[in-house]
Amino acid sequence: MTCSPLEQFAIIPLIPIHIGNFYLSFTNSSLFMLLTISLVLLLVHFVTLNGGHLVPNAWQSFVEIIYDFVLNLVNEQISGPSSMKQRFFPLIFVTFLFLLFSNLIGMIPYSFTVTSHFLITLGLSLSLFIGITIVGFQTHGLHFFSLLLPQGVPLPLAPFLVLLELISYRFRALSLGIRLFANMMAGHSLVKILSGFAWTMLSMGGIMYLAHLAPFLIVFALTGLELGVAILQAYVFTILICIYLNDAINLH
Repeated sequence: MTCSPLEQFAIIPLIPIHIGNFYLSFTNSSLFMLLTISLVLLLVHFVTLNGGHLVPNAWQSFVEIIYDFVLNLVNEQISGPSSMKQRFFPLIFVTFLFLLFSNLIGMIPYSFTVTSHFLITLGLSLSLFIGITIVGFQTHGLHFFSLLLPQGVPLPLAPFLVLLELISYRFRALSLGIRLFANMMAGHSLVKILSGFAWTMLSMGGIMYLAHLAPFLIVFALTGLELGVAILQAYVFTILICIYLNDAINLH
């Protein structure tokens, strides 16, 4: 029987935990999130141990490249003094690392893609967005509401624009979560479908044994594309967080 391409996204309880009416089981999703966080922390710890190497090794160079990349991203997208940028850099750096490693670990066969679940990506985007909104109110107070009303808007149009801007502002968190979840889920599903098709043709033998090379080559190409998407989605999520944070700090 052919397995569904969606089976790879199934949440499987590993340690069932029931507290009253609450179901708080430790699942495969929890396991891979824990593994991702542990991997990131261990990598950064060993790279920065004793101040790092004067001549960086491969792992230290890898972390330094990511560090410089995120630092340049923050400097380019967030306006203001360096002290303010440094205040938010750790959050943005850790967010990028978590998404990058979560997406890349999901590329390993028989692993689990944490970011392919909407509740996880929505929880991440919503928590970050709430934090950005709090930063906006801390910085500007009630004047932060001026974000909903661009300058120079005719007074009769103001109520409609405020409503539209409010809806648009609230949908930012939703769109962040949907974009990441949809791209990761769609890519993995497509690779799974074509892989199953190629394996079925291979098992049939005869002329199908040779014909399976076509979908196999497509799967190989899609795997490379999916690897690029995994990196790109971490970048897109991070740069949008920087843009939204800049909008909250520097009102136009």
